[in-house]
Amino acid sequence: MRRHRHLAATVTVAAAFALGAVPASAMPGPVATPVLTAGGAGGTVVAVGDALAAPLAANTRATFYSTATSTTGVTCAVSQLSAKVLGNPAAPGTATESLTGLTFGSCTSNVTGVTSVRSLTVGNLPYGIAVDDGPGLPVTLAGGAGGPIQATAALNTWFGTITCVYQLSGAFSGNADNAAHSLAFRNEHFAKSGGSALCPGDGYFSATYGPVADTTQPGSPAVHVN
Repeated sequence: MRRHRHLAATVTVAAAFALGAVPASAMPGPVATPVLTAGGAGGTVVAVGDALAAPLAANTRATFYSTATSTTGVTCAVSQLSAKVLGNPAAPGTATESLTGLTFGSCTSNVTGVTSVRSLTVGNLPYGIAVDDGPGLPVTLAGGAGGPIQATAALNTWFGTITCVYQLSGAFSGNADNAAHSLAFRNEHFAKSGGSALCPGDGYFSATYGPVADTTQPGSPAVHVN
């Protein structure tokens, strides 16, 4: 008898929905799409805590030049960006990440007197990353609790090894690109903050990283900004 009553109640509720007796506001709505998804637009949710990684985009170099218009400075054929997702709200909105690693390798220099590049490193990690899904998909990279964004170049020269330290007083301003699943930064200005008197007074950093992949998810799918 109880089973028949339960079945009758279920049929009654279903009929009420069909006849509009239950308001639409009481029905579950569509699930909101977050700012970041993996595998494409509206794909798998990029979860808080997921690890993201990106190499330099194919056929590109990371450059650290002495002026915004010159081609004199340090060029690196290898670079890797690593980050952790801190927040991924519903779109439209801004996703937040922590830049946990930024490494460089296979670097050369065409500065007169420099014979080779021993290393190019960044300091004061982690940095904060904000990815906005507004027009142009702006990306902001800012220093964290450890201090401002900092780059240090160790160079072998005619006069021995010198160290050049540069800092960014503000934040990187770049853009994401869903076609290539990339992040691009252009002519981000660093000012010399320490090191040898032989070091240039300024450095301008440019690089494109991609595809950005969610390495926590199976298959490391590319990340899309919705």
